Amino acid sequence: MNTAAPRDTIAAIATAPGAGGVGIVRLSGPRALAIARAMCGRGLQPRRAHHVRFDDGQGGTLDDGIVLAFPGPASFTGEDVAELQAHGSPVVLHALVDRACALGARRARPGEFSERAFHNGKLDLAQAEAVADLIAASDTRAARAARRSLDGVFSRRVDAVAAALLRLRVHVEAAIDFADESIETLGGGEVRAGLAAAQADLRQLLADAERGRKLRDGLHTVIVGPPNAGKSSLLNALAGSDRAIVTDVAGTTRDTLHETIRLDGLELHLVDTAGLREGGDAIEREGMRRARAELQRADLALIVVDARDVQAGAAAVADVIADVPRRLWIHNKIDLLPGPPAEPGTDAVAVSAATGLGLPALHARLRELAGQGAGEGSEGEFSARARHVDALRRAEGHVERANGELNHEMLELAAEELRLAHDALGEITGKISADEMLGYIFSTFCIGK
Repeated sequence: MNTAAPRDTIAAIATAPGAGGVGIVRLSGPRALAIARAMCGRGLQPRRAHHVRFDDGQGGTLDDGIVLAFPGPASFTGEDVAELQAHGSPVVLHALVDRACALGARRARPGEFSERAFHNGKLDLAQAEAVADLIAASDTRAARAARRSLDGVFSRRVDAVAAALLRLRVHVEAAIDFADESIETLGGGEVRAGLAAAQADLRQLLADAERGRKLRDGLHTVIVGPPNAGKSSLLNALAGSDRAIVTDVAGTTRDTLHETIRLDGLELHLVDTAGLREGGDAIEREGMRRARAELQRADLALIVVDARDVQAGAAAVADVIADVPRRLWIHNKIDLLPGPPAEPGTDAVAVSAATGLGLPALHARLRELAGQGAGEGSEGEFSARARHVDALRRAEGHVERANGELNHEMLELAAEELRLAHDALGEITGKISADEMLGYIFSTFCIGK
């Protein structure tokens, strides 16, 4: 996707904010190398490090450092790129940017370097987003997954499914010209087999992308249950600090309380909610409404009930947890039982949030539910975003509808559904995408990327 018109030259600090031993100012655009030469007062050989003094334009020196020149198109952005490496003082780096702008550059927008790489065909959109994910990675596993997306692992799988759908669409549209013939005589079996294979590939890709999305964004985990079951105590125990007020008074928690914890590299965004019961004052009822709203978008529900009366606790929440994809029952307050707790079953854990009894077993179950259990390695993982998962779900729905239309020999409708599925996949890599969406995505990047 090459740009036809020449671009202006941009400049930005490419290293993290704050002081450091070394800082980098990056230039990209048609005048990048000329500006770099003017700043250091000498010629530059491609891909060679030159030790120079950076001229301040008034006969003085801003700093001494290293200059590297990367003539396009063999550069990150596909344009002429220069990198100025100086001492990492923010004052020095901002002075270098000011000097570059005085010589004809302008300050880069957030993400503009990666955006230019995308427009110049150096990266597709999923790879460009992986740059930001790699920068933001908070552990080795997330960084490895982002690196795989940057290397094109995710994009190649999307492109493979998109190519298969395109071939099927061509076949179906060709069959439209022979309206008097049955689809079975025009290779209908081959098309159905291709659709089945595409559906299977999409299903697996969606599952893998969902894991990548949770690895990047974390699991939205809602703690829910009747009043006084120990939800806030459980939040405090998992967070390792007194984040929530704990009392014996029913209805103490009236609003949602958020806390993030990390288990073996995966974040859980915990939400403590108001106890669910009939009645309550206006504020408590609003808290219960918010609890139900959180459950509608939860990846996991931790259902806390008093171990002394599990059935009553389960009845209080049965109607609000039905649509949560994954659930774990927490039989809390086992320290108050007259004897040893009964075996809670495979979908429950017995704990005492107050004393810590059973918490190691709870951590193990949370790791399993978060996709960290046995057999769940990092090989093949890639980072993904919520918009990628949404696009894959829409593509899967269009393929399912295409299959139905094909069964009724509605070839025009089947071809249209295949086109929509192909377009949905194109949104992931940017091959079909609105300018507004591109602007939003790149605006979230660091200035120097």
